[in-house]
Amino acid sequence: MNASLFSRLFDDLGDPGRLAIEMPDRRRITYGDLIAFSGRLANILVARGVKPGDRVAVQVEKSVPNLALYLATLRAGAVYLPLNPAYTLSELGYFITDAEPSLVVCDPSKAEGIKSLAAKVGAGVETLGAGGEGSLTEAAMAAEPDFTTVARAKDDLAAILYTSGTTGRSKGAMLTHDNLASNASSLVDFWRFTDRDALIHALPIYHTHGLFVATNVTLLARASMIFLPKFDPGLVIELMTRATVLMGVPTFYTRLLQNPALTHESTSHMRLFISGSAPLLADTHREWSARTGHAILERYGMTETGMNTSNPYDGDRVPGAVGLPLPGVSVRVTDPETGTELPRETIGMIEVKGPNLFKGYWRLPEKTRAEFRDDGFFITGDIGKMDEKNYVHILGRGADLVISGGLNVYPKEVESEIDALPGVVESAVIGVPHPDLGEGVTAVVVRGKDAEISEARVLDALKDRLAKFKIPKRVIFIDELPRNAMGKVQKNVLRDSHAGLYKTSQP
Repeated sequence: MNASLFSRLFDDLGDPGRLAIEMPDRRRITYGDLIAFSGRLANILVARGVKPGDRVAVQVEKSVPNLALYLATLRAGAVYLPLNPAYTLSELGYFITDAEPSLVVCDPSKAEGIKSLAAKVGAGVETLGAGGEGSLTEAAMAAEPDFTTVARAKDDLAAILYTSGTTGRSKGAMLTHDNLASNASSLVDFWRFTDRDALIHALPIYHTHGLFVATNVTLLARASMIFLPKFDPGLVIELMTRATVLMGVPTFYTRLLQNPALTHESTSHMRLFISGSAPLLADTHREWSARTGHAILERYGMTETGMNTSNPYDGDRVPGAVGLPLPGVSVRVTDPETGTELPRETIGMIEVKGPNLFKGYWRLPEKTRAEFRDDGFFITGDIGKMDEKNYVHILGRGADLVISGGLNVYPKEVESEIDALPGVVESAVIGVPHPDLGEGVTAVVVRGKDAEISEARVLDALKDRLAKFKIPKRVIFIDELPRNAMGKVQKNVLRDSHAGLYKTSQP
């Protein structure tokens, strides 16, 4: 049996005329349309020399052709590598060199710069714009829609998503066809998705939440999605009369709560609101329930694991908790130093195991071994506890990762750019509570004697070096960074000192 994720998503389709995607302008794409489009694109990938196991790196805006390209890559037996459209050429150079894709697909406006990067690894370049224009779709229109999906084993790679800790370079998490298929199947059951559901899809599709959770779950259930290019609070509220499910990051919910059109009545057609990718404040959970009559369902996942836990569909959705382990997933809390499992209500390191667990880090076998226990549990780096009812509570991170607006920001990367600026002695980048973004990226900088470096100069220098979401919301200058006896910067002290920074200022 072909274990390709594509085959598992679309086998036994039934009616190919069933609605798969609806656009804001009411254009409709059926399951048959989506399959045919993916077939045309798969034929072009093969014609461009993409072989099973090859990486296809994709840095394009959210669009239906982009989604079809993901499916086409699976059909061709290749490995899909999505990259945030906000990444600069400087940032892209690392990913392309590390992954060595055979093909890079980018926006037409970026083609010239990316061609020089791709040439270093012998990769071809095709273009795909936000409106569907580009060399890839032009070629696809002349291609045949029929394509025999390449057979894949359960353990073969389907995707690589880059993630990172707070030090060093990003790591490529290798996700297999079975990782993605098993997780999607579990979520369909746990969240009770059916072919009668319509998802408001307002998430990006370059990371786990928007691509593997929202998209795979919808397609596997034969449901439909209303496909938005970006999150628009007013439009989302309007669409709730035609939809049944919304998946979002906490920022979605805080911004929706700012809109007076959000009421019991406007949400009465919806059956489920799901939040993830960053901690949802308990106050947000309670305010949402009061305004709408719905309890947000919070869940917990990672790039390396997909979804691990979820609050129940029926039963208590506990504010501040990320729920129960999903069926087939084991979760435990351990002593970070010894790996010994700890009793309930004891804070420690969260570890997980299950069919959702990734295969390892791309070309980093030693790093992979270091992140796994001998019995196969993955050390998540998240600090938390399990209560007496088996609900998991995330209390912090072992590393200093900042999650801003649902996107990961790795302090070391930002610090390296700031430290290279004239007049800067050193810097520390932290996450500070932010009412809209969850955490605001904040830089604390020590400047040299008589240096003229200012907040404006730092921010201006970073705008061409880092994606916008990584650029600090504020730059604060101090005389010296707090350190412990071992000389390690005490970021917890900095976070405590500036905890109220964005209560009155929200740049």
